[in-house]
Amino acid sequence: MAYWLLKTEPDDWSWDEQLAKGKKGEPWTGVRNAQARNFIREMKKGDLAFFYHTGGEKQVVGIVQVIKEAYPDPTTDDERWLVVDVAAVEPVPEPVTLADIKAEPKLAEMKLVKNARLSVQPVAEKEWKLVRKMGGLK
Repeated sequence: MAYWLLKTEPDDWSWDEQLAKGKKGEPWTGVRNAQARNFIREMKKGDLAFFYHTGGEKQVVGIVQVIKEAYPDPTTDDERWLVVDVAAVEPVPEPVTLADIKAEPKLAEMKLVKNARLSVQPVAEKEWKLVRKMGGLK
């Protein structure tokens, strides 16, 4: 299993909206960066991802699971762009802010710290465990 981080503007797609979709999930649409698209291509059914609100919040607010692997983004006719379907798994009881992550020396190499603009990014297992713990999850 691999771990990821998916970024969204809460005004465009929020954690509450993701939760409302339940187990049927929702396509993760709108990715228009080649590196992020390549990460989507690597995602496998069962992988987990942090659901990250950008904008004024800049925080991990939930966890989603990939329920359908990469296929063409239905919001564009350009076949280069891909989506995966994700379903909510659980909220993060204590959202973990970007400032919290940057303040933790053990997370200094995390892609979110090194390349904060990338909308889809891998998360190392040790980073995954630490951010979960910071957010009040076991």
